[in-house]
Amino acid sequence: MGSMTRALALITMVACLISVAHATAGQATYYTVYTPSSCYGYQNRGNMVVAANSGLFNNKAACGRRCRVTCTGRTNLGVLQPCTGRSVDVTIVDLCPGCAPNQLDLSSEAFAMIADPNAGRINIDYTCY
Repeated sequence: MGSMTRALALITMVACLISVAHATAGQATYYTVYTPSSCYGYQNRGNMVVAANSGLFNNKAACGRRCRVTCTGRTNLGVLQPCTGRSVDVTIVDLCPGCAPNQLDLSSEAFAMIADPNAGRINIDYTCY
């Protein structure tokens, strides 16, 4: 393996470790009615959206922020292996008033990208930027 290839591989591994080190562990559920939203009223913001817990939402300060969400496992006995192995990038458009700290309420389409919807609730890691 050439020195340039090794250097690129090392940089990629370090970048992955840094992103994992800064991820927040939590749980995710999903919802299906996207408008109106607390951030944008009746404006359609697409399907890759999320309602944030009150701490993250921070009285609308998080509106428009993006988050990368990855399923890490199940929370119940219903679906043994709910994760698809993929991550999804979503935009914060709403407050989830019933969400616990570190919980996100994904759109049903975003949830289905990372997990089997039959699971209903999953463990996740997420990073917002």
